[in-house]
Amino acid sequence: MDPEAQKGDREDDNDKKVVAEIMARCFIPTLVTATSWEEFHFVGHEIRITEAMDCYGAVVWPSALVLCYFLETNVKQYNMIDKNVIEIGAGTGLVSIVASLLGAHVTATDLPELLGNLQYNISRNTKMKCKHLPQVKELSWGIALDKNFPRSSNNFDYILAADVVYAHPFLEELLITFDHLCKETTIILWVMKFRLEKENKFVDRFKELFDLEEISSFPSLNIKLYKAMKKNRRSA
Repeated sequence: MDPEAQKGDREDDNDKKVVAEIMARCFIPTLVTATSWEEFHFVGHEIRITEAMDCYGAVVWPSALVLCYFLETNVKQYNMIDKNVIEIGAGTGLVSIVASLLGAHVTATDLPELLGNLQYNISRNTKMKCKHLPQVKELSWGIALDKNFPRSSNNFDYILAADVVYAHPFLEELLITFDHLCKETTIILWVMKFRLEKENKFVDRFKELFDLEEISSFPSLNIKLYKAMKKNRRSA
C-alpha cells in the first residue's frame, strides 16, 4: 500500500475512534416517558437534557457533542475558568452547561420560543455545581443588537456556536451577529455540519470578516471545528 493510502487509512481510523468516544458520552433512555430526554457525560457530571422533537433548536445535534468534547479535552489551551463566554443558538443548552461546569461566566442565547426549555435544562444541570451561575438571554440574530448587546458592554472572551448554519434564511443576520459580539481578542469556537452548498458559501463570506482556522475535522460526521478571530481592520 502506498504511503498516501496508509495515511488516509490512519486518519479514517482515528476519525472513527474519536467519533465513537464522543458518541459514547450520550445515554438514550430505553424507558419511554412523556418528555423526551437524553443524558450526557461531560466534565465528570451526568447532564440530563430535555428535548422537544418538534423544533430544530430543541434537539441535541452531533455538532454540540463535538464542541463539548473539545472543550473538555482542551482545557489547557482553551481555559474557560472565569472567562466571559456567550453561546449563540444555544438550543437545549448542553454546550453552555459544559462551559459553565468548566468555570466560565456563560450567557446562553437563543430565540424567545426556546428560552423556557433552555432555562430549565441549564438550571437543573448547573445549580450548586458551577462557579458562576449562567445567564439565559434572548438573541434573535441581527435584531436589536445595539439595544440588547451594546458594543461597549460586549467583553466576551469566547463565542461558542454549534450547528448554527443550516437551511434557514438568516445567514447574513448570523454573520452580523458574530461581528457585533466580537472584539479584537474574542475567540470563536464554531462547529459546523456540512449539508448543502449554502454552508460552503457562508464559510467564504465569513472569511471576509474573520481569520478562520480549521482545528479538527470529522469526515464520518461531515463536521468541522473552527477557531476564528476578527480580522484586524486597523492593518487592513
